[in-house]
Amino acid sequence: MQRKAMEEIYQPEEIEAQAQRFWEENDTFRATEDPARPSYYCLSMFPYPSGKLHMGHVRNYTIGDVVARYQRMLGRNVLQPMGWDAFGLPAENAAIQNRVPPAQWTRQNITYMRRQLKRLGFGYDWHREIATCEPSYYRWEQWLFTRLFRKGLVYKKTATVNWDPVDQTVLANEQVIDGKGWRSGAAVERRAIPQWFLKITAYADELLGALDELPGWPEQVKTMQRNWIGRSEGVEIEFALPDRDAPLKVFTTRPDTLFGVTYMALAAEHPLAAEAARSNRELAAFIERCKANSVSEAVLATTEKVGLDTGLRALHPLTGELVPIWVANFVLMEYGSGAVMAVPAHDQRDWDFAMAYALPIREVVAPGAGGTSDLAQAAYIEPGVLVSSGEFSGLTSQQASGAIAERLEAMGCGKRRITYRLRDWGVSRQRYWGAPIPMLHCPHCGDVPVPDEELPVVLPEEVEFDGAGSPLQRLPAFYQARCPECGGAARRETDTFDTFMESSWYYARFACADNIQAMLDSRAAYWTPVTQYIGGIEHAILHLLYARFYHKLLRDEGLLASDEPFTQLLTQGMVLNSIFFRRTPAGGIVYYSPAEIELRYDERGQPAGAVLRSDGQPVESAGMGTMSKSKNNGVDPQALVERFGADTVRLFILFAAPPEQALEWSDSAVEGAYRFLKRLWNLVLAHVTDGPARAPEPAQLTPPQQAMRRKIHETIQKASDDVGRRFTFNTAIAAVMELANALSRFDDSSDQGRAVRQEGLEASVLILAPMVPHIAHRLWYELGHSDAVVDAEWPTVDEAALRRDVVDLVVQVNGKRRSCIQVAVDAEQEAIRAAALNDPNVRRFTADKHIERVIVVPARLVNVVAR
Repeated sequence: MQRKAMEEIYQPEEIEAQAQRFWEENDTFRATEDPARPSYYCLSMFPYPSGKLHMGHVRNYTIGDVVARYQRMLGRNVLQPMGWDAFGLPAENAAIQNRVPPAQWTRQNITYMRRQLKRLGFGYDWHREIATCEPSYYRWEQWLFTRLFRKGLVYKKTATVNWDPVDQTVLANEQVIDGKGWRSGAAVERRAIPQWFLKITAYADELLGALDELPGWPEQVKTMQRNWIGRSEGVEIEFALPDRDAPLKVFTTRPDTLFGVTYMALAAEHPLAAEAARSNRELAAFIERCKANSVSEAVLATTEKVGLDTGLRALHPLTGELVPIWVANFVLMEYGSGAVMAVPAHDQRDWDFAMAYALPIREVVAPGAGGTSDLAQAAYIEPGVLVSSGEFSGLTSQQASGAIAERLEAMGCGKRRITYRLRDWGVSRQRYWGAPIPMLHCPHCGDVPVPDEELPVVLPEEVEFDGAGSPLQRLPAFYQARCPECGGAARRETDTFDTFMESSWYYARFACADNIQAMLDSRAAYWTPVTQYIGGIEHAILHLLYARFYHKLLRDEGLLASDEPFTQLLTQGMVLNSIFFRRTPAGGIVYYSPAEIELRYDERGQPAGAVLRSDGQPVESAGMGTMSKSKNNGVDPQALVERFGADTVRLFILFAAPPEQALEWSDSAVEGAYRFLKRLWNLVLAHVTDGPARAPEPAQLTPPQQAMRRKIHETIQKASDDVGRRFTFNTAIAAVMELANALSRFDDSSDQGRAVRQEGLEASVLILAPMVPHIAHRLWYELGHSDAVVDAEWPTVDEAALRRDVVDLVVQVNGKRRSCIQVAVDAEQEAIRAAALNDPNVRRFTADKHIERVIVVPARLVNVVAR
C-alpha cells in the first residue's frame, strides 16, 4: 500500500472502499484445496433474494465473517462462500404485484443484495457463488431424484395436504397459522392430491441416533429434532370388524390402557369413514366440513373436538365388547393408520371428546400409593397400577404393557412395533417458480424418470403469470413429452420441488460449483462436513433435518464420505426493536417506525409515553419485538452503512449481545460504536505522528511499563478465548475497549514506553481485524506494516508478560472498601495483615477500635473486622 500521511479525521467511506478494492484486486478470499493445510469451512445460511438485506441477515453474516477471518488468522485454509436460495412462492407473488417475471425479479434482487454484502465487507469467495434457480444447479438434484426413484426411496401417493385456495399451492403445517395460509390469509382446506415423497423414514433411526454424535450442536436444537422424529415403542392392535375380513388396525404406546377403550376414532379420510358416509348424508357432510381443517397437529390440538358416530362397531380383542366407531376431527390420516383406540380416562384429548359427547369414561389405571385422580375433572395420564383389567389387574403399567403385548401376539391380533412421528418428506409443490420434478407419466409404463441425457428439465422462464395455479399446466410445449421406455406420448410432471430440496445440499455444491460433469467431486470430500454452520433457530427442525437426511443420501450414493453435514452449529438470536402503534376506529392497527417516534420523559428522567413526531399525538408501545415489515420496526442497514460506515454496523451488531441471545436495537449504541472507532483512529494517529516505534525489550521495562504490557497480553488472552472458543465477541470487544482506555492514559513517551504502546495498538488492531476489517486494514499499515492485516497472524500471548511480582489487594474495614495495597505475589499472610493495618486510610477507620480479626482472601482482598 502506498504510504501517505494519516488523515486526522476518521473517514469510513474512503477507508472501506480502499480495503474492499484491495481484497478484490488480490482475490484475497478465494479458497483453493490444499491437503497440506487444515481446512475450515465456515458457512452462514444463504438468503432468499427478497430485494434487500435486513438486520437479521447482517447479524448472521457478520458473525460468520468474524469466525472465518479469525480462523484465517490462525493459519487455516478457510472457505466462506455465499449464494442464493432463489426459488419460492414470494417471487410469484411479486410477479403478480409488479408484473415482472419471477426470474427477472429474482435476478435483479440478487444483483442488489450482492452489492450490499460486498459493501459490508464480508470475505466471501464469490467465485463459488450459486443461485438455486439456475439449471446448472437444480440439474443435479433432478439427477439424484431419478436415482432415488430407482432405489425405491422416491414414491408417489395421494395424500391429504393443506391447500391454499388463493395461492393454489400446498402449505407445510408450519405455514398454516390459525387455520389460514401464512401468506394469503385464506382459509386452508384439506385436499387429497397426488404427491411425490422422499422416504426420510427409512433413515429415521440413523437421524435420531446420530444426534448423540453432534457435540458441537446446541442441546435445544437436538431436543427439537428428537421430538420431531418422535420414536415410539408400542403395539399395533387389530380390532375385528363384524361382517368384514379386514380388521381395524391402531397403534398405541399404552397397551396397559386397553381395557379402558370406550370408542374408536377415525380420520375423516379413512376408507372406513368414506364407506360409512355413502349411506349416511349427515356423516358425508361432516367429512366435507373436516376437509376445511388444517392437517397440522399443532392446530388440531387447540381446535374444538367434534365428531360423528358412524354406526359401525369394532370387536375388542380381549373383552369381546362391541366398541362404537366415530369419525373425529382430531385424528389425522397422515399419522399412524388414521385410527385410534380412544381411552378417555387416560388420554386428555380422548377425555375432551368423551365429555363433549357423553361417552363412557372407564378407569383402568389407578395412581400408585398415595396418589389420587379425579376423572370428572381431567384424564389421569400417568402410569400407575391396573384396575378393572381382568387378569392384568394389580400389575404396574410397565408390567401390564409387556404382558398384554404378549397376550395379543399369542392371539394373533397384535404385534410390538417401533413407530416414528416423522413422516416422509412431501417434495411436490403446485407452483411455478421451482425446480421441475424430473418425472414423466406414461399411460402404458406408469411413472418414468427423465433420462440423464435429457437433464436438466429446464423451467421455462418467459411465462405469463397471473397467480391462478401454475402456468406449467397451461404450457403444452413443457408438459408434452415422449416416454423414454415405450416411445409413446407421455405427460411431464408439472409440480415443482419444495425449496427445501435446494437448501438441503447447497453447502456441498459450494465446494465444486464449477463442475458441469458431476453433482459433486473430490473437492466436496475435502471441505465437508461444514466446520461451522450459522443460522437462525427457526431452521432448527425442517431445514437442518432435511440437510442431514440429504447428506446421508449423498453419502450412500458415494458422493460424500462423512455422515453429517455440519460439525458445529451456532443459532443466533433475533434482532429486536421497539414496536409503536395506534388503533383505528374500525378496530385495526397501524404501526409506526421507531424513527417516527419521539419518547417523552418525566422530571425524574423516567419514560412517560411516546408521540408521533408528525402530529405530536400519543402512540401506544408494544415493547420490544422481532424486526419485521408487518410491525414497521425494521432498520435499513444500507442507510446506516451510508451514515456511519460498515465497520460501525458490524461492531454494534457484535457488541450489543452474545450471538445466541436476542439483540435489542439501540440508536445510541450504534453511535457509541462509531465513537469508539473514531477514538481508536485518534489513538493510532497520535502515536504514529511521533514517528516509528520499536518492539519492547521486556528486561528493560519499568514497573509501569510492565503493568501496561501485562494488560495488553491479558487482553490478548481473554479475546483469544472469547472469539475462538466461546464466540462471545461482545466481551472480546469490551476487553479491547478497556485496553484502549488504558493506552490513552499511558503517558510515557520514552522509547520503551512508545514500544509498549505500539504493541498495545497492534494487538488491538489484530483482535478487531475480523470484526471491523476495513479500519483495521488501514491502521495496520499506519502502524508501520507492509503486509495486509488480513494476512497477519492472530496475536499470541507472552506468558512472561502475564507474570506478576506484586498484586493489588482491596482492603475492607467491616466489609466496606477503604483502601488498596500492593504486596509481593508470594507474601506471607502475616506480612499482608501488617501491610493492611499500617495503611494510612485503614488506620483512619480503625482508630480507637479493637481489631477483632483480619481475614485474608489470597490474591483478592483483606477484610479488617474492628469494633
